[in-house]
Amino acid sequence: MESKPLIAISMSRELGPDNVYRDFLRAPYLHAVVQAGGIPVLLPNVPESQEALLRCDGLLLTGGGDFDPAAYGALDAGTNQASISKDRDRTEIALVRAALQHKMPVFGICRGVQAIAVAQEGTLVQDIPRVYPTSDIHHNQSQPRQQATHGVTVLPGTKLHHVTETTDLRVNSFHHQALDKVPRGWNVAAHAEDGLVEAIEYPGNSWGIGVQWHPEDLVDSETHARKLFADFVDAARQYMEQERHNV
Repeated sequence: MESKPLIAISMSRELGPDNVYRDFLRAPYLHAVVQAGGIPVLLPNVPESQEALLRCDGLLLTGGGDFDPAAYGALDAGTNQASISKDRDRTEIALVRAALQHKMPVFGICRGVQAIAVAQEGTLVQDIPRVYPTSDIHHNQSQPRQQATHGVTVLPGTKLHHVTETTDLRVNSFHHQALDKVPRGWNVAAHAEDGLVEAIEYPGNSWGIGVQWHPEDLVDSETHARKLFADFVDAARQYMEQERHNV
């Protein structure tokens, strides 16, 4: 039986009704990884997750609450302070840096692309309505998560273009923050009609893409979402085989 790559997945953290913090993950991420042929490995928000990451073959950074502005040298300008988890911030920053150092495939989704930015000297738009007051796009849509609601233009010649095989995507959108300063070493791969950066990619890695939308909720309806996960997991499989060769 062919071995499947292990996909490390970051987790959200929130304070439960019993006043105890809990780490958790939305199931669509698991479905998308399994459908693409990977084995999900959940990484809690503890320092030891860095060690666990190095036993895996790819890193998937998931959506969730806002980053502490102090993590990227900013003052509060619309961040949802109640959603901040400094433990998660520290964990994901360390995971991004470790994965890139080891040239491991990295896939960032929503907050995940923001984690990449914060870890690599980028900055964030803390509240889109404040910075883009005339935008007609509802980046935090009220429609169901499985419904694509706005367009994204993919730049020709990018890795994202190669993977999705199109320059025009329809995506879903559940965020009030986004990229401002693009992270060091990364390039813009797609943008929304209002100019907001919707995707970045890392040419210095075997596979590095971050998207602002939620493809895990679209894999059963949108071909481009399935292609993204399939290509990511395939890159993780190649990483796994290369690592075994080097042992």
